[in-house]
Amino acid sequence: MLSHWAVMPTRLPLVRRRCHACASGTFRAHGKFRVNANHKLLDAWLLALCTGCGDTTKVTILERAHVRSVRPELLDRMHANDPALAGELLRDGVVRRRNHIALDWTGAWRLDTGGDDHLGREVAEVSVRFDAPVPVRPLRLVADGFGLSRGETERLLAEGKLVAPVRLTGRTSTDFGFLLKR
Repeated sequence: MLSHWAVMPTRLPLVRRRCHACASGTFRAHGKFRVNANHKLLDAWLLALCTGCGDTTKVTILERAHVRSVRPELLDRMHANDPALAGELLRDGVVRRRNHIALDWTGAWRLDTGGDDHLGREVAEVSVRFDAPVPVRPLRLVADGFGLSRGETERLLAEGKLVAPVRLTGRTSTDFGFLLKR
């Protein structure tokens, strides 16, 4: 019997950037934007607060963009402080590279296994679906979903009792499936 699991984000990821006011290296984005117009040119930033001192940093979204080049729905979502837009923009590689930031997804997602009917089976076939592209280690999902230790999941993988069409030792943010034999 095929089990369906879902990886769901619980909050926006932390932004990894050094704070200029304290020794902290992470900021929490809440989905608030600041848009500034200078004649026909727009600047837009996603605001984030330092987890250590509460100081604000700006993640540049638009820089000196002509007002006609900006999609009206994007501008409306920024004015409405849309947290879903903040998540989309934080996951955008261009935005991360331009701002020299990385994301910390620790504690920002949860695994929904749909119950515990898969725990007692000798053979479990599982399909994992991502509600948002949250980068996680597949071995961690297996360990969390079955209540196993990391060492046990690594042993099962080495013994060939945990198989998947994707590499289970790296990170992924795309849907995949696996088979666990005990």
